[in-house]
Amino acid sequence: MAPGQRLVEEELAGTLGVTRASLRAALFDLTAEGLVERIPNRGARVRTISVDEAVVIIECRMVLEGLCAAKAAERVTEPEAARLRQLGADMERSVADGEPLKYSALNHDLHRLIREFSAQPVAASLLERLNGQLVRHQFQLSLRPGRPQQSLPQHLAIIAAIAGRQPAEAEEATRRHLRSVITALLDQHELDQHLGQHKEDIR
Repeated sequence: MAPGQRLVEEELAGTLGVTRASLRAALFDLTAEGLVERIPNRGARVRTISVDEAVVIIECRMVLEGLCAAKAAERVTEPEAARLRQLGADMERSVADGEPLKYSALNHDLHRLIREFSAQPVAASLLERLNGQLVRHQFQLSLRPGRPQQSLPQHLAIIAAIAGRQPAEAEEATRRHLRSVITALLDQHELDQHLGQHKEDIR
């Protein structure tokens, strides 16, 4: 659902085939997670995450994902390392074949596996909540021309450090990757604003 879209309880309950009571409970949960906002006397809507807020969220992710990468490097088994290396090879293939959607899905798998291998449930839980708020921004960014080619070497560096059992290098590679995500997000926002202004000038 689009940011800012109204969430009408009766319509959603009918569409999803659930009771209004259970839907209302779900909306309260989503509000607590920062995905929905409730407006007095107007109901609920999908919360819009601004670029500035997205940057702040990614800065928090930088710390938590760096921790998970370091812990994964400390604890990784040989079968898990092999799984990460195979994932890296699949990511390389998707970029070579020009499949950004596949690359985006593999990117998601990589970060999920790192959280899993880290055996750090508190950090993993916090990251899942933070990532839920960034889905739209991340999806748009992954489809940006040239972005997979930029991020692929960063992901391969993370994989190499974890598979090589190098915690400090894994943490730094993860932080470096997420700093790149912030830069790309801000660049895309600046471009979008410029294009929006250009359209206004044409009118």
